[in-house]
Amino acid sequence: MAARTAVERGNPTLKEPIMRVEVVVPEDFLGDVISDLSGRRGSIEHLDSAPGGTQEIRAKVPLAEMFGYATALRSMTQGRGSYSMEPSHYEQVSEQLAEQLVMKMTGRRLVRH
Repeated sequence: MAARTAVERGNPTLKEPIMRVEVVVPEDFLGDVISDLSGRRGSIEHLDSAPGGTQEIRAKVPLAEMFGYATALRSMTQGRGSYSMEPSHYEQVSEQLAEQLVMKMTGRRLVRH
């Protein structure tokens, strides 16, 4: 009960890990991959031509959205895309997402003071 009271009074913020993602895909699949990353709450930071008619995409994407990405990328690119990711930083989640997560975990609405 003390921990719950402290959290309610402390007005904490919820942060999530953001990953630096680098994807290399044939040019034919560039639009689909960019669209998919955006749908995963990702932000595209850089596009660059790479050898062999491929494109390199650099983006920042929340880690929670990257689960299952290897399978999705293989499907989108007929197995010809590859990616790597590494931790970048932590970022505060939107109030809407925080509300959804708190409701899912506790069954209670997020209380803001």
